[in-house]
Amino acid sequence: MADSAPPTEPPTRNKPADPPPTGPGLFIGRPFGVPVYVSPSWFLVAVVVTVMFEGQVNGVVDRPASFAVAFAYAVLLYASVFVHELSHAVTARALGLPVRSVVLHILGGETSIEEEAPTPGREFLIAFAGPVVNLVLAVLGILAHLLLPLPPVAMLLVDALTFANLLVGAFNLLPGLPLDGGRLVRAAVWKATGRASSGAVFAAWVGRGVAILCLVAGAFMATYPVQGESAAFGWLALLWTALIASFIWVGATQTLRTEKIRGRIPALHARRLARRATQVTADVPLAEAIRRAHEQHAGALVIVDHDGRPRGIVSEKAVTATPEQRRPWIQTGELSRAVHDGLTLPADLAGEALIDALRRAPASEYLLLEPDGRVYGVLTATDVDRAFTGI
Repeated sequence: MADSAPPTEPPTRNKPADPPPTGPGLFIGRPFGVPVYVSPSWFLVAVVVTVMFEGQVNGVVDRPASFAVAFAYAVLLYASVFVHELSHAVTARALGLPVRSVVLHILGGETSIEEEAPTPGREFLIAFAGPVVNLVLAVLGILAHLLLPLPPVAMLLVDALTFANLLVGAFNLLPGLPLDGGRLVRAAVWKATGRASSGAVFAAWVGRGVAILCLVAGAFMATYPVQGESAAFGWLALLWTALIASFIWVGATQTLRTEKIRGRIPALHARRLARRATQVTADVPLAEAIRRAHEQHAGALVIVDHDGRPRGIVSEKAVTATPEQRRPWIQTGELSRAVHDGLTLPADLAGEALIDALRRAPASEYLLLEPDGRVYGVLTATDVDRAFTGI
């Protein structure tokens, strides 16, 4: 008897494509595994660039084709920005840093890297990758202009893109955060001092200076427009430089604020921030649990079993939301959250280790335990935030 053939699998249907990930704009793809989005503000920039560049194109191409060529330039201009940001992303991933996304927006683009570079050398490489690509593209544009017999329209686009890449590359090398040049300064100061925070603070203050210079430059162009340019062009330049200056100022200020907060991390100690906890069983009425807490000058309630083992943390928000007249009739355990590994922390945690533990399991309250398992107290996210802000 012949062997029977193995059962065949039913034909598989084509699975529907995974939906595009949600993000800060229109999802356009995932080159090199990096999600790329285009902000709606880009379309406004595309219209402005098209209108401004169409005047130059009209000298070479008649309307309405001149508008199509001008719009093509707007697209190619942001393609240069896209390559700039993608260079940051690819370099970061090659150095082992996860990249969240690349976003193209009204002021150019932004690469979101989930972790900071661990060394000044890696910081330098990631920061320099973007501008160097623009400068290489500018050199290729110059070579194309000199060596290739291009038609007038193509020559116009090549020259415009060459200038744009020179401008983008040079501008991003300005020595102030959050620009790439500021990150290069941060890496240099970090290397010289051995302190990343010193580099960040120095580059952020330089960034504030760059923001002021951008605003002054825009005011100068509005007051003294280039010969042949209209006054409207000068005021548009002022508006644009004001947007850029505000972007740089806000980014530099955010860096200073972040470094100020980061400087407080080593002083954070779970024991110092903990609240004394009153331990009650789950069946104790809420009113009685609150009375005991007041009597013991405690700021938190912990549910324990009859053997004294912790079973839950009572939510301060839930207690506050419970009307006083109902508290004698509600068991305390009804307002508690069961403790698990993420909500149970060693009382000796401090500094970066404490922050990392809170990030791994975000919650409003955490139970602090002694090395022998006894309850030390309760740490609240509110108290940690106050320690950061200095309240």
